[in-house]
Amino acid sequence: MPDPATRDTWWDLRRLRYFAILAEELHFTRAATRLHIAQPALSQQIRALERQLGVPLVHRTSRGCTLTEVGERVAAEAGRLLAEVEAGTTRIHDLVRGGRLRLAYTRSARGGRVDALVARFRAAHPEVEVAAETAWTAPNVAGLLAGRLDAAFVRTPVEEPALACRFVDTEELLLALPAGHPLATGRRRISRAEVVDLPAVMWPRENGPGMFDRTIAQVWPHGGFRLVRQEPDDEQLLRAVAGGDVIAAVPAGRARAVKVPGVRLRRFTAPVPTVDVRLAWRRDTTNPAVHHLLALLG
Repeated sequence: MPDPATRDTWWDLRRLRYFAILAEELHFTRAATRLHIAQPALSQQIRALERQLGVPLVHRTSRGCTLTEVGERVAAEAGRLLAEVEAGTTRIHDLVRGGRLRLAYTRSARGGRVDALVARFRAAHPEVEVAAETAWTAPNVAGLLAGRLDAAFVRTPVEEPALACRFVDTEELLLALPAGHPLATGRRRISRAEVVDLPAVMWPRENGPGMFDRTIAQVWPHGGFRLVRQEPDDEQLLRAVAGGDVIAAVPAGRARAVKVPGVRLRRFTAPVPTVDVRLAWRRDTTNPAVHHLLALLG
């Protein structure tokens, strides 16, 4: 049997949950239906909560109810408290089951060492549930900062003091050209000077500001980046190139994996432009799965 203090806390949480649902519905019968309890039982618990707090929380009417000024504030606090309890309960369940890793890939860096790292993690820790998704670097960073993600692959640089990053892989940037472009014929490497002021397509900078700026700085170091079109992802970017009007600088792995007809890929002359992919996580993370993943990076 739980001790009286534990029993009272359990009832407090139940009553707060009942009140939170009532605050959403503002109708005892509808709230009771959602809670799968009888309406008189709900009314009894709300009155018990009011007695416990020493203030009325609702004004009862023939058509339902409204919240008192204090009731509105209690409802807001109850919502926050119940969300924290739910999150804590989920973390406990994850620990009991072996853990959970909420992981995000970055759209431009699938395959290669990224997928190999995750495969090694799954093999080494089969007890850990990996909940994976894919997005651009900026949403991945936002997910880490909000606590929605435990770890994420990102394109660097990422300037967020709350996050730490570790190197995973680097890949060359290639020049994507329309098949009929003069630079695509009889050439294996293209100089920086030859792409100055050529119409270019790029994905929106807000998707990954660090990678966007690093690409421009390496391919157009002395200016001459002429952006005439934006596309939402690498596949659409390459399809725009295939249309014959624009060029693009793209990571080698993604460009070769997509294989859009009508596109020719050429390397740049030295120094070869590159972009990194790194694993990012919150510095204050307490999730053991994150540290297990980092251990595989050495």
